[in-house]
Amino acid sequence: MNARDEILARLADAARQREHPSPWLSRRQFPDLAATFTDALTAAHGEVRRASSFTAAVAQLDALWLELNVRLVVANAEAPLTALNPAARWPHLAWHWPGADAAAWREQCAQADAGLTAAAAALAETGTIILPSGPGRSRLTALLPPIHVALVSTASLTPDLFTWTAARQEPPPAATTLISGPSKTADIEQTMAIGVHGPKRLIVLLYSAEDA
Repeated sequence: MNARDEILARLADAARQREHPSPWLSRRQFPDLAATFTDALTAAHGEVRRASSFTAAVAQLDALWLELNVRLVVANAEAPLTALNPAARWPHLAWHWPGADAAAWREQCAQADAGLTAAAAALAETGTIILPSGPGRSRLTALLPPIHVALVSTASLTPDLFTWTAARQEPPPAATTLISGPSKTADIEQTMAIGVHGPKRLIVLLYSAEDA
């Protein structure tokens, strides 16, 4: 066999269908996922506010908009946020959902006081929320406004990234954003600054799933 034949044989072998290894499953166990998530996110300079139900979490939003002096909100058009009816509940707020005009949406996110999202999952180990891209789900909602508020159900809690990945059934989206606290950066002397390249605050309203 000459060099050409050897190379072609290797390519043919590499192209054969092979069985992928099964997903690696974490052996870590947390007796209280909500408490572990809260501790981890708090340690990362995020904020967690607990609510007994989705209805109670929305009531907390009423107080939150006043507390933070919010006037302009951008929100992802995803469940359960699309059930909020903001025009009736918060007529004093300017509210925007993602639209077809990308330039206008970017400007709205840059001018917004707060961005509101849901989350596909919440990782207890690291206090991380997972935001997949897709129709109605813009990464700019969570990344451009100075305050990011996330409505997260306890049903979305999972121990860690490995467990969540192994449980996924659908193909991965074009982009997935993992957020563990507000934006953070540090200089060569390891002096941390918060909110330089993104939101200064991340507030997770963690509500019990029964009323979702």
